[in-house]
Amino acid sequence: MLYFTLARQDVAARGDTAMIDTGANVSELKADPVLNTQGQTASERAVAELLVNALQLEVVADSIDPDMRLFGEGLGLDSIDALELALAITRAYGFELRSDDQRNHQIFASLRSLTGHIEAHRTR
Repeated sequence: MLYFTLARQDVAARGDTAMIDTGANVSELKADPVLNTQGQTASERAVAELLVNALQLEVVADSIDPDMRLFGEGLGLDSIDALELALAITRAYGFELRSDDQRNHQIFASLRSLTGHIEAHRTR
């Protein structure tokens, strides 16, 4: 079992299961297509939790529509948030998001596109 600490979030990953500890609550996430009320998969929920905790956003991770824009008129993130989020993703998932990647607009377009990129490139 691997443990990572990001801000106030502890993540333990084992095979197709992730344990998220955000303080008082521990929830087990399975890599399956079960959707929450916003249509998030378990993987999207885990990335939403990472996003909310790393950026200290005042939104509930479950409330983030997976197809909503992350920057500008959507969730309202900015370029500083992108740098902080990229660092949190590197720490949690073991790969580096590069600032010079020409696909960054596509990668960071929404929670769904970001999660897809993470799932395709993660090393842990």
